[in-house]
Amino acid sequence: MNNGFSTGEEDSRGGHTDQTCCLIDDMERCRNQAGYASYSKRIQKTVAQKRLKLSSDPSAQHIYICDYHKARIQSVRTKRRRKDSEDDSNETDTDLHEFPDLYQLHVSTLRRYKRHFKVQTRQGMKRAQLADTIMKHFKTIPIKEKEIITFFVYMVKMGSNKLDQKNGIGNDTT
Repeated sequence: MNNGFSTGEEDSRGGHTDQTCCLIDDMERCRNQAGYASYSKRIQKTVAQKRLKLSSDPSAQHIYICDYHKARIQSVRTKRRRKDSEDDSNETDTDLHEFPDLYQLHVSTLRRYKRHFKVQTRQGMKRAQLADTIMKHFKTIPIKEKEIITFFVYMVKMGSNKLDQKNGIGNDTT
């Protein structure tokens, strides 16, 4: 299985060259050649959650979908959004309040974050699960935007950083 899709390597039925995609896309049956990916219950659930206008044609005698729809569903599945996504609001991608994409960080980085903030998790979590847990924690951290921005601008103008300040560097007492 590849992200919930059958890749065909574990499928012994052979190719599906004589079949078309089993999906109805925006009220029109897809006419592309069916690949090895199947429209499983799990994929159907994802399609419903993401409000894609896709449905399985009840007259189709198989559940195989074309590469176009497979890629479309996978691209929607890999996008991680915060709870109040831009679909529900007027925000854009350039919104300053967007959360970082923790899902692309290395496991070691996620574990360091977990250890630093003492985030409680169960042992042996996969990277995606760990990223989900850390994202939930990250969203709960209170910030004082005006104070942080003011401090950042000050530090940029002074040509120093917070680490210099902690180490006593940049404090000109002479």
